[in-house]
Amino acid sequence: MKISYINIALMLGLLCSSVSCIELKEESYDRIIADQFESTEEDLASLVGSAYVNWRDVMLQWDGLHRAQEVSADQLVIPARPNGWVDGGVYRRIHEHKWTTDDGIVVQNWNRSYSGITNCNRVIYQIESGIVPVSDELKATTLAELKVLRASYYYVLIDLYGNVPIVTEFDVPVGFLPEQSNRTEVYNFIISEITENIDLLSEENDQSTYGTFNKWAAYALLAKMYLNAEVYTGTPAWDKCLEACDAIINSGAGYALEGNQSDVFRTENEGSPEIIFAIPFDENYVTEWNAFDLHMQTLQPGNQATYNLQNTPWGGICAIPQFIDTFDPDDSRLKRNWIQGQQYKANGDPIYCSLGSLVGEPLAYINELPGIDYSEEIHGFRLGKFEIAQDAKVQLSNDWPLFRYADILMMKAESLLRTGNAEAAAALVTEVRSRNFTANPEKATVTGQELMEGSRYAYGLQNQQEETFEGGADIMYGRFLDELGWEFAQEGRRRQDLIRFGVFTEKSWLNHKPNGDYRALYPIPRLALNTNPNLQPNPDY
Repeated sequence: MKISYINIALMLGLLCSSVSCIELKEESYDRIIADQFESTEEDLASLVGSAYVNWRDVMLQWDGLHRAQEVSADQLVIPARPNGWVDGGVYRRIHEHKWTTDDGIVVQNWNRSYSGITNCNRVIYQIESGIVPVSDELKATTLAELKVLRASYYYVLIDLYGNVPIVTEFDVPVGFLPEQSNRTEVYNFIISEITENIDLLSEENDQSTYGTFNKWAAYALLAKMYLNAEVYTGTPAWDKCLEACDAIINSGAGYALEGNQSDVFRTENEGSPEIIFAIPFDENYVTEWNAFDLHMQTLQPGNQATYNLQNTPWGGICAIPQFIDTFDPDDSRLKRNWIQGQQYKANGDPIYCSLGSLVGEPLAYINELPGIDYSEEIHGFRLGKFEIAQDAKVQLSNDWPLFRYADILMMKAESLLRTGNAEAAAALVTEVRSRNFTANPEKATVTGQELMEGSRYAYGLQNQQEETFEGGADIMYGRFLDELGWEFAQEGRRRQDLIRFGVFTEKSWLNHKPNGDYRALYPIPRLALNTNPNLQPNPDY
């Protein structure tokens, strides 16, 4: 007897949600079972697309990867607001690294990643078993694409949880419980899945490959794995990271930096030459309530009039002042990526506070924050990297650039820096910086010696109850870490970078202080442990 998608998901301890096709059509192929569906080769694109859409849930649905990577780190925080944002202390637990095995970021990232894996396994099974009739050539390339896509979901799991089950079959028997693999085994599996299939992927970079894994998106994923190899396995792979980055840089596929960084994140950004792999969004088709709602989570209610939003925003997430203080005032990313200062309606009238103790005072965002447990409407710069369109719904329509060309240049730069070629690294960092200092181009230049210096971040507790100073001068290559922060803030990656630079479990910021090195991994969810006795908790949980 074979089991359905729902059953295997439950056995893995998942709470899978329905998904729609990546082509943004109304048909949903996420629960197709062999005896319920007769398909043709014409259905293949929609079937494969159904395995991609899980990335939307993984990255941006409530308690998704963005929150797990950013709110646990040193750039963003969700403090208590006059209208709430306490929710049983969950956001404080994320900030202080005191999450539990039942918290949303722990459960949902596991669930959604395995949901994506199960969808990949389902379509692979349908192709390999002949349920979906496909020509030999198309079969080979499609299976290669699906295996690399599946590897991308395992990339999330190895990064967040470390030791996880590797499941590659869909038609498993009743009672199947996967064995747990250690982190090195998962790493080797991901690497082999990419390297064994990458040459079968399309080299095209056009509308036909947008939002899918072509050869160059696969190399970007491979570079990410090699970049973090020392964290994942204990053995660095900087030379291999360099090779993967160079494959993209020398591809001739047309990838390039935007002249203006903001263009990567505008509402109609699908034509950006900087985007290597995007997660497509369209408010007219992707209608889940929390599909892409960062603007709702960061803006105060009064900002509804700034953008003529169709719903009143909720306030909440903002920048940690210590991070904002690291910016050069002439860096255009400080003004373009962060909503700050006096807020105005679309007609130019000033907006005033409507909540808390400052009702009637000007709504002017300041780079101050009393702490995780208290704030007023004015406290903290707000997230503005992704363009907020006029008349936007709860869901934005900006595509999410999971891999972009600036990241390739910076991964190459980091690999060069860590292998003793600081000046070559500095040239690449300068290339990325140059578009952000057009009024003061001399400030764009950075030297190899500067990249080897410590961080500008004034680490230490900085809240109304306690102030300490740890600084960042002792962080090896700390200035490079700063460069990563300035370029990639808000993009769902900061935790990963902090771990690689030895900061995540070692430094304090705002109300957070070190809470154990084991917190570099999230715990295996309680539901998964209770469902599958083959799973062991991560150490110290």
